[in-house]
Amino acid sequence: MALYDVIELIGSSNESWEKAAANACEQASKSLRDLRVAEIVELDMQLDAKGKVEAYRAKVKLSFKYEERIGPIGWAS
Repeated sequence: MALYDVIELIGSSNESWEKAAANACEQASKSLRDLRVAEIVELDMQLDAKGKVEAYRAKVKLSFKYEERIGPIGWAS
């Protein structure tokens, strides 16, 4: 039986929400293995003082396969 963990990330882009979500997943893939599903849970924009869009942001729930590792003193790391 497989066990998965879920984390929540916020990606950003100057171009689009789609690229913001992709940036979050791509960055996570540099330190996590076996990424499974990305769920977009919220979209927002960062605005400047005049109301112009500075950045698109996507909040993403990302699941990956959980791997328990036992360290030298028995702690999971």
